[in-house]
Amino acid sequence: MASAISLLLLPSPSPRPLPRGGASGLLCCPRRHRVLLPSPGLAYAPRRLVATAPAPRASNNNDNSGAVEAPDRLVAAVAYLYPFLDGAHHGRFLLAQFPFFSDLLRPLGPAARLFHSSPLTPFLLFLTLYFAVVRNQRAFSRFVRFNAMQAVVLDVLLIFPDLLAQSFAPSGGVGFEIFQSMESTVFLFLLVCLVYGGGACLLGKTPRLPIVADAAERQKHLNGLLVLAANRCRSM
Repeated sequence: MASAISLLLLPSPSPRPLPRGGASGLLCCPRRHRVLLPSPGLAYAPRRLVATAPAPRASNNNDNSGAVEAPDRLVAAVAYLYPFLDGAHHGRFLLAQFPFFSDLLRPLGPAARLFHSSPLTPFLLFLTLYFAVVRNQRAFSRFVRFNAMQAVVLDVLLIFPDLLAQSFAPSGGVGFEIFQSMESTVFLFLLVCLVYGGGACLLGKTPRLPIVADAAERQKHLNGLLVLAANRCRSM
């Protein structure tokens, strides 16, 4: 009883003060496990650990106007004269019916006369264009070599209309009209290739002729023996 009374008479211990911050401090984690939470009044912006490079701008592979020099543009444009002059005879019917084309192509008269001055001139020019330009990676850029190869392939493709003209030459009737249309189509195709290919080269852009461009991409990695043999058969 006495011990119980003495316990009642003893002063009660003072309560321990709460941590600074009120009752919310009771919910805080220990110091070593404390997690820092963002303040609700501030916008949370995560830090970028790795700086991402900006996406490259899309560029047109055919537009090389800022990288092609003027001499390369001129050489590449002149290369398209070779197949046009070699196949200009396919336009004899069209030039007879429409004298406008004759007046339009009159500035090319000296080049045509020089081209046909000798039977060996077309073949020698072919060898020069192929070995001195297409196969010469040190002296000419890829822009010049690709356009020269397109001109070479376009000239080789003239084998087919030439063989057709030699084997199928009607003198009248419906067959003659079909033959005229085919000859005029070949000439117009060569003229379009000359204007489009030469104009694009002068602007510093890479022209891709239909059918010819894919064949040029394949042939430029070969030794060209098949191309040379085909052109030699044409000149014989």
